[in-house]
Amino acid sequence: MRKPKYKFNPDSLSFDKIRLGAKDLFLRALAFFIGSLLIAVVYWFIFALFIDSPKEKALKREIAQLTLQYEMIDREMGNLEKVIEHLEETDDNLYRTIFEAEPIPATLREGGVGGINRYDQMEGFANSRIVIETASRLDKLRKKVYIQSKSFDDLINLAVEKEDMLRSIPAIMPISTRDLTRVASGFGLRIHPLYKITKFHAGMDFTAPSGTEIYATGDGTVAKVSSSKRGMGNHIIIDHGFGYTSIYAHLDSFNVRAGQKVHRGDVIGFVGNTGMSIAPHLHYEIKLNGTNVDPVNYYFNDLSPHEYELMVEIASKTGQSFD
Repeated sequence: MRKPKYKFNPDSLSFDKIRLGAKDLFLRALAFFIGSLLIAVVYWFIFALFIDSPKEKALKREIAQLTLQYEMIDREMGNLEKVIEHLEETDDNLYRTIFEAEPIPATLREGGVGGINRYDQMEGFANSRIVIETASRLDKLRKKVYIQSKSFDDLINLAVEKEDMLRSIPAIMPISTRDLTRVASGFGLRIHPLYKITKFHAGMDFTAPSGTEIYATGDGTVAKVSSSKRGMGNHIIIDHGFGYTSIYAHLDSFNVRAGQKVHRGDVIGFVGNTGMSIAPHLHYEIKLNGTNVDPVNYYFNDLSPHEYELMVEIASKTGQSFD
């Protein structure tokens, strides 16, 4: 029990007991309440600042895990960007060079992703900048992967087409002449055997006995089989596709018909002396997009480098052609 307090009274020369009024009691109670409240606030502040609640601890663990996952995703995205860049460089500088295709324009590869205010819904948060940057990188990666995928589809089609093209381009000699002794006249200006004037000779002449087999020099379709006593005489025209045609003239007889599919090495006819010709031989031409080209450059499947040099030397000699 609280001890009573006394105050000296000079009038009575005695100690009077101090009695508190209602106002004093109220002020003391208010001071006690305010003091207690301040102490409670200080304790709460200290607790909130230095001691985490279970919920806060759980949230912090979740934030730490999300931060770690973001860092891992960021590294993976960086690695993917490097892989895509390598694929793009290989695509443009190697694959498309091999298949003679134009590289994909950088403006198409690096173009932005469509959509005005595409990331509006991601704004207004504490980490909006990071979220928007990540979303933008993902969109660009997604677009690059799509473009590269389409490019590889095109390359596969080009490879298939190139395989067909390599089978179709004239690439062997039209008659068997391993020792090259049958090369009689080459491409260019030659003396005409009948008119005795210099004229352009649009192909190569190969001497051979009548009845010697003649081979298709590439895959294709027989576009024409013609019998004539003038000009090229009996002749065959093969359409190889890809702009290439080959002509075989002065034949004795045919082994194919118009519209027939032929493969490189198939026997299509036999050497003769028909039309404007002075002796049994084969006149052979190659046209690319309608223009005559030198056949000497189209024997790469048959000749070694040494044989090719010898062929060029023989074919380049000026003289009289056989037609």
